[in-house]
Amino acid sequence: MSKNLTTNDLKNALIGGTILGGGGGGSMKNGETIGIEAFKYGTPQLFQIEEIPEDSTIITVSAVGAPAATEKFTSTQDYINVVKELEKTLNKKIDGIITNENGGNATINGWLQSAYLNIPLIDAPCNGRAHPTGVMGSMNLSEIDEYISYQSYSGGNPDKNMKITGTVIGSIEGTSKIVRQGAIAAGGVVVVARNPVKAEYVKKNAALGGISQAIEIGEVFYKGLDISYEKAITNVCNFLNGEVITSGIVSELFLETKDGFDVGFIKINNFEVTFWNEYMILEKNKTRIATFPDLIMTFNTITGFPITSAEITLGMDITIINVKKDYIKLGTTMQNKKILKPIENIIGKNIF
Repeated sequence: MSKNLTTNDLKNALIGGTILGGGGGGSMKNGETIGIEAFKYGTPQLFQIEEIPEDSTIITVSAVGAPAATEKFTSTQDYINVVKELEKTLNKKIDGIITNENGGNATINGWLQSAYLNIPLIDAPCNGRAHPTGVMGSMNLSEIDEYISYQSYSGGNPDKNMKITGTVIGSIEGTSKIVRQGAIAAGGVVVVARNPVKAEYVKKNAALGGISQAIEIGEVFYKGLDISYEKAITNVCNFLNGEVITSGIVSELFLETKDGFDVGFIKINNFEVTFWNEYMILEKNKTRIATFPDLIMTFNTITGFPITSAEITLGMDITIINVKKDYIKLGTTMQNKKILKPIENIIGKNIF
């Protein structure tokens, strides 16, 4: 059943979303800012897909770019305007909004637009974890030859003459590449409204219940945190049937922002984690332990709170957990080898 989201839901969704981000999914701080802003305008309403007529028009909202980019800038109006612009371009009423993924920022995608524009927020992210590319958050629309993607995007600091806005129409891959270039020109990140589909398609391809799962993870995290930092992390692992892999000091860290993505690796004890925004590979002494879309996630051991790949620093004391993909809610793209294969070219490691 539908529910009015509360500020307590926001608190839990920020933590649970960050954990499900698997190293990516945007900044929890930015998600909190947008979430607080949403409640200034009204109450976001979370609907289950079964409550939405199958012929309703649903769009995806997201942020695109490199979380570690130092010049990134988006405003409240960017989030609102991209939806308005897409609705204008489509010349039809938008009946519902879904986020592209889970993450500290991504789980909150759509809350502001829902409250401000009174559009239902659907509990059906394109993917129940975070992923690096727009195609991975397209619910396999890239496999439909005749599908035309509409994407409106906006971001950049106007005070630095870096404001970029636009709407592109074409293939999923082509429009996603243009939006990614827009993010680079805007200083690292743009917000996007994209890919109109019918609710019936969302029901068959999205990660149904993914927002609720993030909120539930946040709840068990905070219950554990009342006891200890360690208990908060183990509560999450118990809830997701995951395991704590190791804790220790980050002895090596490499990160570069390349083509609008954060790419690199971290080393701790005998373990190495490779990332492309999100954590892709977990190895111990070169032996594979986990591979995307398995959920590899890091926590600050001192505070117990989850941290993304962009937030890790050399010498930080972190804890790594791993959750097999079977225990998280995933969209259909996470089963598509054609879509996942490009990961190998970026990180230089096999994923199949």
